Formats: sequence, structure tokens, C-alpha cells
Amino acid sequence: MEPLLGTVTLTLSRWQFATTIIFHFFFVPVTIGLAVIVAIFQTAAYKTHDDRYEHLLRFFGKLFLINFAIGIVTGIVQEFQFGMNWAQYSAFVGNIFGPPLAIEGLLAFFMESTFLGIWIFGKGKVSPRIHMLSIWMVVLGSSLSASFILVANTWMQDPVGYKIDHATHQAVMTNFFAILTNELFITTLFHVLLASLITGSAVALGVAFYQMKREGSRAIFSLGIRVALIVFFVASLGMALDGSAQGTVMVKDQPMKMAAGEALYNTKRGAPESLITIGNLHDKVIFQIDLPHVLSLLATNSWNGKVQGINQLQKEYVKKYGPGNYVPPVWLEYWNFRIMAGLGAVIIAIALWGMWLLRRKKLDTSKWFRRVAIYSIPLPFIANTTGWIFTETGRQPWIVYGLLRTSQGVSHDISAWDVGFTFFGFIALYAVLGVIDFAMMYHYSRKELAMMNGEVLPPNDDADADHDALVY
Repeated sequence: MEPLLGTVTLTLSRWQFATTIIFHFFFVPVTIGLAVIVAIFQTAAYKTHDDRYEHLLRFFGKLFLINFAIGIVTGIVQEFQFGMNWAQYSAFVGNIFGPPLAIEGLLAFFMESTFLGIWIFGKGKVSPRIHMLSIWMVVLGSSLSASFILVANTWMQDPVGYKIDHATHQAVMTNFFAILTNELFITTLFHVLLASLITGSAVALGVAFYQMKREGSRAIFSLGIRVALIVFFVASLGMALDGSAQGTVMVKDQPMKMAAGEALYNTKRGAPESLITIGNLHDKVIFQIDLPHVLSLLATNSWNGKVQGINQLQKEYVKKYGPGNYVPPVWLEYWNFRIMAGLGAVIIAIALWGMWLLRRKKLDTSKWFRRVAIYSIPLPFIANTTGWIFTETGRQPWIVYGLLRTSQGVSHDISAWDVGFTFFGFIALYAVLGVIDFAMMYHYSRKELAMMNGEVLPPNDDADADHDALVY
């Protein structure tokens, strides 16, 4: 009975962490991305003294603050789970995992929250230049916050700069600089920041197009559309380049993840890139479309480069780490990778289409692009989620790749009933928070800018007056 309960505890702990981190990650990219968009609007308002940028700043500042607040609430839970659900993991990696998280809280989040306070309450009390710089410091703080979290996460994916203390059976940091310069960390950091810019600009682009249907707001949101589209376009192209670089690093550091993501069971030279496979992805393939040699080209930068297969890697890992199943869930990896990559291609196509319309001066009048921009808002969120699932499940059965298995990291003194109770409690709590966030975002993104004497003014009602006081 005890082994069964231990298995249930492990499964529930994994599901609890997965659901809470996925939900939290809905808010992180849009918050970082919108912070950049808002900072651009404020800088343009400061430089040009154009009131249209000021109105865009006030409008999208509300959306940014809503997501910032919900993101903080949903992120706090993660810290507690390390000690409560994953005590064995925390004991093993605490010497390495702890410092980046401490720096994130004491430096990055402190910087972010301090300058956010100056931005919210400092208008008219500090100089316009300081007020403008404060929002850029918020952008820097949020980027540093994501950076130090990724330092810890990518170390779990590719452990470097450490040694094992055989007396305490703990991993001990020996070279913090090696951890900071880990190529997996660098490519992942750019990937997350670019994904954030895509997400934030997609939200701004869709909302601005929705507001364009109102005649009184057309001139203002037309300007917002152009700013959001340019950020969307640049970030989309950057993501394509970084994705290729990240794939090359993955093949070197985590070849099993790449093999599972491509459902490549046997090592091949000139390996094809599978676009879609209908069947069980192994020996009962009903229909398949692939591109010859493309996987080798992407993974090794060589037309006939060798890409290792699942079967060969499994045998290699058994010899290296001992008996066990080292293959992650292939179907989950394969389809999450295709959803992520497919949506990435769609996003790039939308960005190119938008820039083509902008060049031809037809962006504001294209009804089809307006519809696509509005209904495409969920696409980056789906791509972010599937990409995150692909990254985290692809290293299984390891919680720290090659050092500690997930089954070895769970707490010994916590019961399945405790985890089950908190798991469903978090689901209920996060569902409420999700509804609140969506309702507020929906409300404020649809809010009409009032017109008076030919000048756009904030809506004159008590609720908005109170909220404007929070923004400024």
C-alpha cells in the first residue's frame, strides 16, 4: 500500500506543479511584453509631446497592471512547492538553485516593484524624464527576474559549474559564471524574452484594431497599431532565428528530447523533418509528411548530419545511468513541438502580412487583417504553453538532467491526501483568478475613450477615476 501511495503522491505533486506553473506562465510573457509596449509609448510621448502616445500609455497601462498583479499572486505558490512537495530535490540542489532565486527576489523583483511604484504614483511628483526612465527600469527588472529564474531552470536541464559533495550527497556550486554563460541559458533567455514581446504586442495589436472601429479613437489607435506591429514583426523574426539556435544546443545537451520531439526511433544521417504523422508515431504509421534532410540541417547544420534515435539513446543511457526507462512521452513531445512550431510559422506569416499592408498604406483599411489580428490574440499563449510543456516534459525522467530523477526529488513526509487537497484547492483558486483577470482585461480592452471638445479624455465614472489613480 505504501509504494502505491508514494506513486500517487509523486503523480499529484507533478500535476500540481505543472498546472500552477503553466497558469502562472500565462501572465509572465504578456506582462513583460506589455511593459515594453507601454515604455515605448511613454518614451514617444516624452520625445514628441504627442498626446496620442499619452492616451495609448494610459489605456495599455491599465492592461499591464492587471496582468502584473495577477502574475505576482500566481507566482508566489511556486516557491512554497519546492520546500513542501519537493524537499528531496531542494536538499540536493539548494546550494545551486537557491542563489539565483534569492537574487531574483532581492534584486530583480525589488527593482521591478520599486520603480513600478515610482511609475504609478510619481507622475507630476518626479520629472518627466525620471518618470519615463522608471517604466524602463520596470522592463529591466522584469527581464532580470525572468533571467534568474531561467538560470535555475536551465541548470536543471544542463547542469554545469558544480560538483557533488559525497559527504552530504548534495550538488555544490563551483563556478557561478559558468552557470550564467551556459549556452542553453542564453538561448532560452532570448527565446522567453522574444516570446514575451510577441505575446504583449499581439495583445496590443488585437486590442488596438478592436478600438479602431470607433471613429473617435481611430487616429490614436492607428498609431498604436503601427508600434505594436513593428514590435510583433521584429520579435517574430528573432524568435525564428533563436529557435534554430536553441535546437542545435538541444541536440548536443539533450538529444533524447530532440529524438522524442521528432519521433525519431533510430539514428539517421540526413534525417527528415516530420511535418505530421498519423498513427502511433512508431511502427504503425498510417500517413506521414516529412522534408528530407531538414532535421539534420536544423540540428547539426549539416545536410547529412547524424541525429541520434530514441532506441540507441535508451541503450546508451542504460549503460551510463543504470536500468530504467529514459524515454519521455513521445506523443506529448511530438505534438506539443508541432503545435508550437506551427503556430510560430503562422505568427511570422501574420507579421509579414501586416508589414506588407503597412508598406502599401492599407493597414488601417484591411478588414481581413483586422479580424485576423483580433482573433489571433490567443495564438502566442498557446505557443508559449506547448513550448513550455515540450521543454519540461522532454527531460523526464530527470528533474535534474543526469543527476536526480523526478521520483527521487519528491518529499518523503507528505501524504497523497495533503497533495490532493492542495492540488484541487489551487485549481479552484486559479480558476477564480483566471476569471477575474479575463473579465478585467476584457472590460478595459473594450472601454471606449470619451470625446470632449475634440480631445480624448479618460471616461468620467467613479470606477475608472479610481483605476486611473492607481495608474498614475
